[in-house]
Amino acid sequence: MAAALPDSGLHGGDGPLIAQAFGLDPSKMLDLSQSLNPFAPDVGSMVKQQLDSLRNYPDPRAATGLLAEEIGVDPDRLLLTNGGSEAISLVRNAVGGQVRSEPEFGLHPRGPSGPIWRSNPHNPSGKLAKRDEEADVWDEAFYPMATGQWSTHSTGVVVGSLTKVFACPGLRLGYLIADDVDRFARHQPAWSVGSLALAVLPEMLAQADLTGWSEAIAAARNDLAEALVTRGFEVEAADASWVLVQAPGLRERLAPHGIVVRDCTSFGLPGIVRIAVPDAKGLARLELGLDRMASR
Repeated sequence: MAAALPDSGLHGGDGPLIAQAFGLDPSKMLDLSQSLNPFAPDVGSMVKQQLDSLRNYPDPRAATGLLAEEIGVDPDRLLLTNGGSEAISLVRNAVGGQVRSEPEFGLHPRGPSGPIWRSNPHNPSGKLAKRDEEADVWDEAFYPMATGQWSTHSTGVVVGSLTKVFACPGLRLGYLIADDVDRFARHQPAWSVGSLALAVLPEMLAQADLTGWSEAIAAARNDLAEALVTRGFEVEAADASWVLVQAPGLRERLAPHGIVVRDCTSFGLPGIVRIAVPDAKGLARLELGLDRMASR
């Protein structure tokens, strides 16, 4: 009996479950459902140098100052969070709000009124906001990879995700920027960001190459789109670190080959998959998987 494919998660990252279902090595999965930076440095090697920090209680002050300087904001306006999801949760719980239009990222609030939320680049279309576009809360989790800059420095509240930029979602590092950041900080649990993440942050920032990464991602996105179009797929490639593909059933057909793509049904886009931009090695493996899939 053929293995049953696990249901698609709401936010991608289904590689371990799919590996278990098909008896594959989780470390060998090509998970293109997460849209992480394919050119990020090896954060794991940095973590190994900071394991002694596990014996210390977290103190975010030094790391907050370093990140604020890197982004170009006053440290009093920046709050480090347990991933971008905590930053979103703190703002959502404090001010509520609504998305400008659907589809939009699932963690944003869907209230009938209140502050307008907008991901930039838009998730899932991948399109950057226009210069005259306005919002009250900006989700810039993918903005550095799309532009080579940390932020638009727009008015309003900004939430971001270092774990997207550095391809380490398990480390949980995000941030929140606001003029009244204490309004959100007072609702954050004590020791929200762990000592290990705080200790690794300086080395992560020292190795950041936003301009180089965004240029490499743009080139790799073009290569990905070309590989898909050549094989007959309808592709929408915008500004982000992924492309959208009209391909019903592609997730199911690629999974046995150890390749994971994001089913966009949770965005209200059935039949659409989101494929993260891979590096050259990842693209070669995806092409091989697509060709093997087509030959069956």
